[in-house]
Amino acid sequence: MQVTEVRISLRDDEKLCGFANIILDNAFVVRGLKIIRGINRYFVAMPSRRKRDGSFVDIAHPITMEFRNKMEKAVIDAYWEAVQETKPLETANL
Repeated sequence: MQVTEVRISLRDDEKLCGFANIILDNAFVVRGLKIIRGINRYFVAMPSRRKRDGSFVDIAHPITMEFRNKMEKAVIDAYWEAVQETKPLETANL
């Protein structure tokens, strides 16, 4: 399975850096992945919902660590591309 498209929506927040939607094999979309700035690295949190007891459960998630790593790399790479694309706009507004 391949991540065939990644769309990023940036956020200006200390920890929540943005959201991502991914398309798998040009056939299946997963919306609402969160790009989080952790203590030592950026990581991707899966879309989730709140349970009655207040805890959260993932709605969708990779089964294997191999695919999780592949998916996370695709999302984080796309995030940095989106950040770089906004840099010229920020300096132009000065």
